[in-house]
Amino acid sequence: MSARTLMFQGTGSDVGKSLVVAGLCRLFARQGLHVVPFKAQNMSNNAAVTPDGGEIGRAQWLQALASGIVPSVHMNPVLLKPQSDRSSQVIVRGKVAATMSAKDYQAYRPTLMPTVLESYHYLAKNADMVLVEGAGSPAEINLRHGDIANMGFARAVGCPVILIGDIDRGGVIASLAGTHMVLPPEDRAMIRGFLINKFRGDAGLFADGAGEIERYTGWPYLGLIPYNHALSQLPQEDSLALNNSLPPCGGGLGRGGTINVLTRGEFPTTPPFPTRGEGEESIHIAILSYPHIANFDDLDPLKNEPGVRLSWCRAGDVLPADASLVILPGSKSTIADLAFIRAQGWDIDLQAHRRRGGRILGICGGFQMLGKTLSDPDGVEDAVATVEGLGLLDIDTVFTSDKTVTPWQGKYSDIEVTGYEIHCGISKGEALARPFFTSEGARSNDDLVWGTYIHGLFATDNFRRSLLARLGAKPSSYAYGQHMQQILDGWADMLEDAVSIKQLMSLAMPVPA
Repeated sequence: MSARTLMFQGTGSDVGKSLVVAGLCRLFARQGLHVVPFKAQNMSNNAAVTPDGGEIGRAQWLQALASGIVPSVHMNPVLLKPQSDRSSQVIVRGKVAATMSAKDYQAYRPTLMPTVLESYHYLAKNADMVLVEGAGSPAEINLRHGDIANMGFARAVGCPVILIGDIDRGGVIASLAGTHMVLPPEDRAMIRGFLINKFRGDAGLFADGAGEIERYTGWPYLGLIPYNHALSQLPQEDSLALNNSLPPCGGGLGRGGTINVLTRGEFPTTPPFPTRGEGEESIHIAILSYPHIANFDDLDPLKNEPGVRLSWCRAGDVLPADASLVILPGSKSTIADLAFIRAQGWDIDLQAHRRRGGRILGICGGFQMLGKTLSDPDGVEDAVATVEGLGLLDIDTVFTSDKTVTPWQGKYSDIEVTGYEIHCGISKGEALARPFFTSEGARSNDDLVWGTYIHGLFATDNFRRSLLARLGAKPSSYAYGQHMQQILDGWADMLEDAVSIKQLMSLAMPVPA
């Protein structure tokens, strides 16, 4: 026999599967169990690097952290990283396997099931419990053939499924009952209960709703999980998470005074965000948001720094004149996002920002954009092109099919810094002789423009404090890693109160090795 296994699927994307699994990982780990997270197939441009130099989805990295174990490529054996509207980079066990169109991937996907099962059994043989996260929704029955991430996986290993519905978006009764209706009987039988996530208000008011879902589906009701605002401070894997992340730079009006209508998953509108008290001093850091933004979780440690105000610059916004620092984050399609920057007029804004003495930081793809030229002779980013960069750093970048994926350690002055690299491309130029870290990155002659390939840099508390001090921020004792652990503990406590944990444990059946 193997570890007890329980799978969590959702009625749709962004219903909270990843974070529910992370919270349960922490809860069961605190009970002394060796619990391991697993997601057969993930789609995310927020990736993490494992100690052995492989890529996995950021959600599985967070779940491993919650479990108190070292992340492994086996926790997410297939990772899809969208780099255009038509194609994704396919990562198999941490390494690039191919770049494919959606149609080609659908044909290729069934061949990955042996790899997925091998990784699952590798993890399960030494675990007490495996918590499996599904992808998207099993109700997408048009994608059922060759499925490796939802019911295809559940049926292959014989593990029970808990279905999660998101009440915050509305229509939760219909979404659960509708999922029951469209699933074939064999898949429907794998679901052993349902959870309602992101509830606001009086829990007693949903009792009748839960009963109606039980009546329509025959699935037992396992709990009503309250909305937890603190979870937005944990690393997210989906660009939909930007919806609740930071306030916009502008008020929603474009340069021409018209509202920009944007598609789902690009630059969602942001609800009101708490601001600092009137008269309270803060430095303003603005972040450029583009369609193929990647590893935006790099910025998470800045969110709760006292004396720091963050904002997103989205389509149509003018770069704020009061910003001390403008950050260009990573990109999965750097040349396309560079064109987007020019279309917004941000290239002009950046020049003006620098003339005012403002600082600019480019991370990974953002670093490459700051250079003089970007060349893609082999079409690594889906189009053969050579384009002019923003010209703010004296470097030139050539994209190559070889991908750098590695943990990183270095120094900023005398401060030890840890992070990781995930990038295609080699940069050369005089600015590299003025490194940002002791032996990495680049700086301009006037030291107003900085660039680095290092992700996760702000998670090192002493480095973050030092950099913010250069910008004029007051000293802070905020500890990012400790804060994440506290949020995970609080989330586990909330799940313990809201969910029938004993019933979950009874449903988590051992599956054959």
